[in-house]
Amino acid sequence: MEALYEHNQADVNDAKSQQRTDLIPSVRFRHCCLLRNRRCVCTYLYDRLLRIRALRWEYGSVLPANVRFHMSAEELQWFARYKKSLASYMRSLGASGGLDITQEMKPPKSLYVQVRCVKDHGELEMDDGTLVLLKKNSQHFLPRWECEQLIRQGVLEHVVP
Repeated sequence: MEALYEHNQADVNDAKSQQRTDLIPSVRFRHCCLLRNRRCVCTYLYDRLLRIRALRWEYGSVLPANVRFHMSAEELQWFARYKKSLASYMRSLGASGGLDITQEMKPPKSLYVQVRCVKDHGELEMDDGTLVLLKKNSQHFLPRWECEQLIRQGVLEHVVP
């Protein structure tokens, strides 16, 4: 795009200084190409931004390493700002400490789910203070709201009876 712009600028200068009207159609054509390319780049970047925003809802506040690897520094910075903005909004909801709107995307059929631990994760502290040790291949019957984030992160998997 920079080469097109510089070539266009040179032709515009020639057309003005030497009264060359034969250059005007090529200047207009290149200008239309520049506008089209800018629209395409903006559309691509906007689509990428929407996908990054969707990653926050899918994976939570911590992205997997393979996803982070394919993101630029600016995209990671935007993700961090979006994450902070969303957290601030969620804290402002509800009476005591906020409301996590990223948890239950679909209405649950039951409040407890059977899960299997896919990889060692360590201890998980429940809302009531009890500790659950998440070791690989162990199965647990846990409240849905406690383990939904870990299911999205790939630490747990839902066991269908």
